[in-house]
Amino acid sequence: MKISGFTMGKNALKLYYPMRQSVESILPLVDEFVVALGDSDEDDITRAEIAAIGSEKIRIVDTVWDIEKYPRGMEHAHQTDIAMNLCTGDWLFYLQSDEVVHEKDLEIIRKRCEDLVDDHRVEGLVFRYRHFWGDYQHVQDGHCWYRKEIRIVRNLPEVHSWESAQSFRKIPGFEGLNYRQQAGTYKLNVAEVDAEIFHYGWVRPPRVMQNKIKAFSANHRGKESVAAMEAAHQFDRIFDYGNLAKLTLYTGTHPAVMKPWMANFDWKEKLRFSGPAQSQNPFMAKHDKPKYRVITWIEKNLLGGRRLGEFRNYRLLKR
Repeated sequence: MKISGFTMGKNALKLYYPMRQSVESILPLVDEFVVALGDSDEDDITRAEIAAIGSEKIRIVDTVWDIEKYPRGMEHAHQTDIAMNLCTGDWLFYLQSDEVVHEKDLEIIRKRCEDLVDDHRVEGLVFRYRHFWGDYQHVQDGHCWYRKEIRIVRNLPEVHSWESAQSFRKIPGFEGLNYRQQAGTYKLNVAEVDAEIFHYGWVRPPRVMQNKIKAFSANHRGKESVAAMEAAHQFDRIFDYGNLAKLTLYTGTHPAVMKPWMANFDWKEKLRFSGPAQSQNPFMAKHDKPKYRVITWIEKNLLGGRRLGEFRNYRLLKR
């Protein structure tokens, strides 16, 4: 059995993505690791950081992003496909550059892959998620935050990254352009693995978070839309994470590879632990909207954590 790892990114370190730590977290598990690295700015040193890992398993592939050809976040999926198509393993382990695996889960994942490698009904493995917010002690676990997602897929030609690269689907005869297509796509049949993904995409210095949102908005809405947002002064203020005291507290351990990265945490004085629960940003996050705040309260207090109308981009097998 062979396991390949893969990821993609652009300006990762400049935008405060722990890509090196992400790669390092599963490097002991995989036989190869493909990194599709976009045409980053001159002041981004992600390539040097990945190269500094010094592993022969790692292959860096230089790419060029084209958000005109792949709008609405689809360039993320396209770049993911580029990396995935270069993998040669039986199982392909995808991590976005802000996702990290705890070392305690590596053998669990390996054993699950070994047990299922010959069961071709299983096309992927789904992981639990822990979404950190603002710092390394608070997590978002409300209605708007996905609880599970596919991160390991079988090496099949019909499997592609989907939408903006959050997940995967089978797309027979895919033409390689519309990653958001619904018709003619099929959810993967997956099994659960007793492991979790630590998602750090919303743990950044507030000023850098604004830059990340700006870059993300350009990929999804286009550069003209971002120019209009800048003209409306939507990026002038530093990002407000809201009242973190209202969030769920995390008291467990973090992946060991994150220790040096977390040592750079120096923006606690810019976080709030009182005042309004919702953020005071010019644009309201989905989880801050009254409708979803009410739904989250109902789910947590009346339904024992059961989600109302939860979307699952997979078919879960009892394996």
